[in-house]
Amino acid sequence: MSHNTPLVIGIAGGSGSGKTTVAQEILNRVGADRIAYLQHDSYYKDLSGLPPNLRAEVNFDHPHSLETELLIKHLVSLRDLEAVEVPIYDFSTHRRTDQTFTVSPRGVILVEGILIFAEPELRKLFDVKIFVDTDSDLRFIRRLHRDITERGRTTESVIKQYQSTVRPMHLEFVEPSKRYADIIIPEGGFNTAALDMVVARIELLLK
Repeated sequence: MSHNTPLVIGIAGGSGSGKTTVAQEILNRVGADRIAYLQHDSYYKDLSGLPPNLRAEVNFDHPHSLETELLIKHLVSLRDLEAVEVPIYDFSTHRRTDQTFTVSPRGVILVEGILIFAEPELRKLFDVKIFVDTDSDLRFIRRLHRDITERGRTTESVIKQYQSTVRPMHLEFVEPSKRYADIIIPEGGFNTAALDMVVARIELLLK
C-alpha cells in the first residue's frame, strides 16, 4: 500500500451479527473524519418496476439482489481519491429513492455488508477483511427487532423471510465466505479486546 492509497477494510457477517456496531466503533475510535463509510445495503437494486406485493417476495439475501458492480465502481473511485454519490434505499417500499449522498475520499474506506466476501471481484479490493461471528439465535433476535422498529415489518413477515431466504442464504453464501477473513471477531461490538487490536492495527497502517 503506497502512502497516498486509502486503506480498504471490509466487515462481513450474518444478518444481525453486529457488523454495524463494529463499524461504528471503528468510526468512533479512528475518527469519522478519517473514514469513508459504505454499506452494501445502500446498493440494493431498485424494485419500483415490480408490483408492491411481488417486491416482498424477492430474495434480498441473494447476491443478485444487490448492484455490487456499482459498489465496486465507487470503491475504485474512492481509492483514486474521487468522491462518489451513494444511492439511498427505502427498505419499507423496496425502492431506491431519487436522492443520493456524497462520500468523499479518506485515508480509510470502510465497507460493511453480509455478502461482501462472497463476491470475488469485490473481495479483491479489501486490504483487511473482518468477519463478525455471532450465534444464530442472537442474530435472529436482533434482526427481528430491527426490521420491526426500523423497517416497518410485521413479526410474521420477518419470521417467514428468515425461514425462506435469510437462513438458507446464510448457509450458502455468508458462512462459507468466513474462510476469506483475515480477522474473525466473535460477538461483534461486545468483544472489546478484538476491537482494541483491530483499531491499533488500523492506526499502525495509517502511519
